Amino acid sequence: MKYGKKQSPGIAKFDTLLVLAIISLLAFGLLMVYNASSVSAFRDFRNQYYYLQEQAKWLILGFFGMMVTSNLNYKIYQRFAPILMGISILLLIGVFLPGVGIKAYGAHRWINLGFTVIQPAELTKLTLIIYLSAWFSPEKTREESKKFLPPLILCGILIALVIIEPDMGTAMVIIATSITMYFLSGAPLRHFVGIIPPLLLGSIVLIIKSPYRLRRLTTFLDPTGDPQGTSYHIRQVLISLGSGGLFGIGVGKSRQKYEYLPEATTDSIFAVIAEELGFIGSLAFLGLFIFVIYRGFKIAKEAPDRFSQLLALGISSWLGIQMCINLAAMVALLPLTGVPLPFISYGGSSLVIALVGIGILLNISKYSIKRKL
Repeated sequence: MKYGKKQSPGIAKFDTLLVLAIISLLAFGLLMVYNASSVSAFRDFRNQYYYLQEQAKWLILGFFGMMVTSNLNYKIYQRFAPILMGISILLLIGVFLPGVGIKAYGAHRWINLGFTVIQPAELTKLTLIIYLSAWFSPEKTREESKKFLPPLILCGILIALVIIEPDMGTAMVIIATSITMYFLSGAPLRHFVGIIPPLLLGSIVLIIKSPYRLRRLTTFLDPTGDPQGTSYHIRQVLISLGSGGLFGIGVGKSRQKYEYLPEATTDSIFAVIAEELGFIGSLAFLGLFIFVIYRGFKIAKEAPDRFSQLLALGISSWLGIQMCINLAAMVALLPLTGVPLPFISYGGSSLVIALVGIGILLNISKYSIKRKL
């Protein structure tokens, strides 16, 4: 896309339709977090509103972050992209340091800041998008190899750090987003021939070497086997989806949330949505989410320069890819991966970083240029 002659200045204001769609998603997310968590919250904390209150706190923080980034000129990220990337790498290393990182459920994914706990891998998704946007934005100033190899090495380091946490689901999101951004930057197709086969081979090796990943794969291939063991989770998800039927059993009336459905507030929250709202309600929710992605790509189309265009494309692709991976796992098109549903699943780091990303999109929309294609 060329920037110059066939263009006219747009109106310097936020994309109000994107704001309204995000507010709708956030309100719906709070409702579903409460619906999915009320039973477990009362059981564990004697407060049925516990998870709702915690999610509301993170939402307020995320909304504040969105307001800040929506008013912060996007060009500043291009200047500080290497610093942001360096901070992300240090935080990813920090999860393994005693006294700093937190180990839970056999994984090193969190850092204790004293006043709160954060998940650095979530921040890495956004900072990598910023870094790649800055790296790929010059169209002809770098030789092809110099444009390709440094980000490939960097992505390899980040993915390795995330995988050894271990967090295969987040690694999948990072890999897919990076490849998408490289493709959208105008990369030659022959590079993908060199990238994709090693990725597939590496994935196979990681699955074979890790018993729990191998169990997930075998469960995906045979979801009817071991119904009380490895396939229990996906079977309960499918029961939820089937129970919802066409119109659902009603808001707040999910039966699977009564300690049948694992991870009902986080990775599996879509199963509760489908059970309560049915096929029609799920389609409406997906339509709203797809509308958010569409607005992101529209902002990219009207972005004032190559950096902002790639940045908007990267953020929109990341949210769309993460949504697709989560939903594909819920309908048994992919093995269960532990990827949260953006704006909906319970979780502070994921929600805050996603809203910060939306704020960046809103800022870019202020400088939109109407192009005659």
